[in-house]
Amino acid sequence: MSETLIAIIIGIVEGITEFLPISSTGHMILVGSLLGFEGEKASVFEVFIQLGAILSVLILYRQTFFNLFRPRKLQGGGFTIWHISAGILPVLVVGFLLHKPIKTYLFSPLTVIIGLIAGAILMLAAEKFSGRPMTRQLDEISIRQATIVGLFQMLSLWPGFSRSGSTIAGGLFFGLSRKAAADFSFVIAVPLMFAACLYDLLKIWHTLSMADLSMFATGFVVAFFVAYLSIVWFLGFLNKSTLAAFAYYRFVVAGLSYYYFFVR
Repeated sequence: MSETLIAIIIGIVEGITEFLPISSTGHMILVGSLLGFEGEKASVFEVFIQLGAILSVLILYRQTFFNLFRPRKLQGGGFTIWHISAGILPVLVVGFLLHKPIKTYLFSPLTVIIGLIAGAILMLAAEKFSGRPMTRQLDEISIRQATIVGLFQMLSLWPGFSRSGSTIAGGLFFGLSRKAAADFSFVIAVPLMFAACLYDLLKIWHTLSMADLSMFATGFVVAFFVAYLSIVWFLGFLNKSTLAAFAYYRFVVAGLSYYYFFVR
């Protein structure tokens, strides 16, 4: 299979899964294994195309990011950079401290399968046991809620768990509507993913050559456009439905993956 086709396939997978509660990391590991696209180059590619997905959020939520630096916001009114800081600090600290063991021991089909199942159970529990949402807009989120969602986000360090799945579920447990939880999840993804991508790229960038530029550019562009469409669709979906469908999808993927990698 050509590198261009691999770039398109993985770019589509990244774009669809990055912001849906189904685990982009898990899908990338599984698809990479299926395509035989593994190793250092694959790791750099998968990190790099996440920047395309991040760009789609910056464009969709550009007004939210612009508003963060208006005088009223800097003085503490509504949704501020302090909410973002509270949402990303726990996972940044733990991710930095455990980066090596996570990359060494948790990036495999079996750990992804476990994460898919555990994340699905969490999402179903959030839908079943969360009360009536009291916070329906991004500007209404409290620092306490932002911190709690940030703590739930640490679950996403386990591949297959899903960053958006863990944060949206955490938001539901503590009074956020699905829309508010999703908006917060997407906004805090930008600085978090950018920092994580930059950290990973600086460690392994030396393995690339100019010959890889075309493949990386293709994956970046595909991931950007697909992620943009995926976010728009997902926000519309949450207005009229629950996370249950994604949880059941995760069970199916986990079962099929287990059969493919460990039974057949």
